[in-house]
Amino acid sequence: MGLLFSREGRSGFSRGSTAEEVTAGIDGHGLVAIITGASSGIGLETARVMALRGVHIIIAVRNVSAGLAAKEAIVAKIPGARVSVLELDLSCMASVRRFAAEFESLNLPLNILINNAGVITKDCTPSHDGLELHFATNHIGHFLLTNLLLENMKRTCKEGGVEGRIVNVSSMAHLLSYPSGICFSKIRNPSGSNTFKGFMAYCQSKLANILHSSELSRILKDEGINISANAVHPGVIVTKNSKNMPIVHALMVSFGRIFGRSIEQGAATTCYVSMHPQVKGISGKFFDNCNIAKPSSKASDAELAKKLWQFSLHTVSS
Repeated sequence: MGLLFSREGRSGFSRGSTAEEVTAGIDGHGLVAIITGASSGIGLETARVMALRGVHIIIAVRNVSAGLAAKEAIVAKIPGARVSVLELDLSCMASVRRFAAEFESLNLPLNILINNAGVITKDCTPSHDGLELHFATNHIGHFLLTNLLLENMKRTCKEGGVEGRIVNVSSMAHLLSYPSGICFSKIRNPSGSNTFKGFMAYCQSKLANILHSSELSRILKDEGINISANAVHPGVIVTKNSKNMPIVHALMVSFGRIFGRSIEQGAATTCYVSMHPQVKGISGKFFDNCNIAKPSSKASDAELAKKLWQFSLHTVSS
């Protein structure tokens, strides 16, 4: 499935590479990773493969029952795997804060944060906090989570001497966002039920994922912190999320016959950027097919990234 144009890039890997292949020989024992939305799809496969390499996985999910089922599935395949499950609803800032406090109470270090969870719906409905749901879940929730966990990551990399890594799972949908970039006026008190509005809101949130990585990387570099922040595109993968938007799902199924990837291939770039030695010291980049790629001009707009950062800070503080 989806092996067209599978030529290897500079990394030695391609769109046809799987998560197990790109992490072969990598020892993750002693590392702790939080993966949001890891109860299904590429999140679950990312968790499974990283657990296979010895990483202690924290599955952060809204549906705890689904998270526990995912844990059981991983442990059944990998006896001795270290997997924990904590509740996290990214669309609710209070839930994000509870999760961060609960994680801190475990007295665990944090080496890797993978902001993988995402939502796609046909409507522009408000979140618990009155924000457009896609933007609230896919960006603001992860923005707040990252900020709340950052001190732990800084302490961990300083004490252990190991580079921390933050990975935001975006997509090529960012290419279809509003011509002017982030449309801030549409984020608060959203309305509209047509599929186009819902899809555009999703694309906007995926653009925000890349801009978040870019500005966070700049800030960490300025502070001299040994933590990287990168964004990744997992590829065209049909998951249960896309079924919430029938027209988009149908397009993904059609394109998937030519350009699609399996779940195992879809998790490869996330695992590569999270664990591979080749990525050490690389930050503020956008990865596709386990190689550095060039995002849209909007995603490369440093001023827009700063504007989004300030808007996000104000949003999580208000």
